[in-house]
Amino acid sequence: MVVRREKTNYLIQSVAHALDVMEQFFGDVDELGVTELSKRLKLHKNNVFRLLATLEARGYIEQNKASESYRLGIKCLHLGRRYIEHMGLVRQARPILADVTKKCAESTYVAVYRREGVVPLEAVEPEDRAVRITSPVGQTLPLHCTAAGKTHLAFDNDEQLKSSLPENLPAFTNRTIVDRAMLFAQLEAVAKNGYSVDCGEYLNEVASVAVPIRDYTRSVVGSLSVSGPAYRLAEDRITSEIAPLILDAGRELSHRLGYNE
Repeated sequence: MVVRREKTNYLIQSVAHALDVMEQFFGDVDELGVTELSKRLKLHKNNVFRLLATLEARGYIEQNKASESYRLGIKCLHLGRRYIEHMGLVRQARPILADVTKKCAESTYVAVYRREGVVPLEAVEPEDRAVRITSPVGQTLPLHCTAAGKTHLAFDNDEQLKSSLPENLPAFTNRTIVDRAMLFAQLEAVAKNGYSVDCGEYLNEVASVAVPIRDYTRSVVGSLSVSGPAYRLAEDRITSEIAPLILDAGRELSHRLGYNE
């Protein structure tokens, strides 16, 4: 009889510490020094320096020679791009994103659910728009106040997704829904309509529309969104133009991933 042990029993502490160092640069932090990293990680400065030296030698960390602080290296970008390239979802989404952007002259992106949020993986922006929305590729967006996030909440069958929402939802603008009951009522309408809408709930004066993407297992594997200035994405245009366009695009992308209705 083979006894399977939990994978946590096999963790290598030095590797975990190296990853801890890299994860300190998430969010708004651009550069950190040895002293600050030592305080954050509760590790001796000498240990932190050795970790940084190793990561720097491999290109995952680089030092700003002027400030002597450290930042993420170019190898992190290479890994991130390889991760995206390996996902069939992104490869199949690219021509569809380009087609939707061409037809509506607004920014589009495909996103996936990761760690209590949605993360845009690939985006296309209209070239002929002086005012356009730059999609935050790689940034984690909240579930409750973005069209992409609400799409995952409404169409994903994983009940844990909804239960993971905090009791008091954080407000990003004065239009953000912070009441769970109101949000869940809206999600019922989203499920009925087939698409979700965010109008200034996450970013002021920015609107977005999103639909789910499914694969051959019939599971929701991502979302497809159109974003633009709220004055261009008014309710009548969303209903008459954007929603039908993105619903067709979502079905096409799902079919390319093996989904059959």
